[in-house]
Amino acid sequence: MKILVVGAGGVGGYFGARLAESGEDVTFLVREKRAKRLREDGLVVKSIHGDIHIQPALVTKETPRIFDVVLLSTKAYHLQEVMEDLTGFVGEETVIVPLLNGFAHVEQLEMKFGAERVSGGLCFIETTLNEHGHIIQTSGVHKITFGERTGIDSERMDKLEQAFAKTKAMYKNSDHVLRDMWNKYLFITTLSSVTTLTRAPIGAVLASKGGEQFVEALMIEIKMVMDAIEAPLSENIVQRHMETMHKQDYGMKSSMQRDMEKGLHVEGDHLQGYLLQKAKEQGMRCPYLEAVYQNLKVYEVQKNKRSL
Repeated sequence: MKILVVGAGGVGGYFGARLAESGEDVTFLVREKRAKRLREDGLVVKSIHGDIHIQPALVTKETPRIFDVVLLSTKAYHLQEVMEDLTGFVGEETVIVPLLNGFAHVEQLEMKFGAERVSGGLCFIETTLNEHGHIIQTSGVHKITFGERTGIDSERMDKLEQAFAKTKAMYKNSDHVLRDMWNKYLFITTLSSVTTLTRAPIGAVLASKGGEQFVEALMIEIKMVMDAIEAPLSENIVQRHMETMHKQDYGMKSSMQRDMEKGLHVEGDHLQGYLLQKAKEQGMRCPYLEAVYQNLKVYEVQKNKRSL
């Protein structure tokens, strides 16, 4: 199975490195600047589950060839550009496994490559890149989930499962991946919302007076939007997610918060903005989510002003 990992950042770089470490045929599609560093230093992962240092196989958009599987973990604001880069790598039998948060990207990938080439996918992992471009992975959970969005098992998902079975990563070939994706969307939107709004890790938010009630109220509001568009959420999902929130390390930050702290782009339009658009279509008001989204818009204004 020939696997193409788009990018070599915190998510794709980590899972791609685990696959390569186990002997799978893995290639990374990267930009020339990242390719230069990887050729010089290799792909380095510092992880509580074991460090990795490999010399990865690399391609750029100028050297296309067809792959069996594409693991796509780019940030949402790079998706349009990445889809153009991918055109020479996706064939008739290629399956794209998107690991982005949210759901807006699924529609875009379907329009570009066809629904039959897009599976479901998500992951749970906490990573960041240090100043040397090394992947720093600190969370006990490092899980990838994939599956056919039809809920019907397939040979291509079985082969991908076999590939991950040889790695140190946690994995699941899910027969209800759409539900898994919506469940995560609810969790990550709540987490990113409260941590970016307060500029604090989740432990501090929950420990503050009224913090737990605020987090739960926001989550309930988001779930109401998802219920209105008939998203397939699990039973008692708010209660289960709140229990998970309390199990996080005190200093746990969302990736959106980390991006904000670095002065980078954020995925507010892709996560919060997408849900607010759906709420508007349903004639719903979401005051908590609207406040969060406004905070992200203010951040973008400040960020753009600093870059002038």
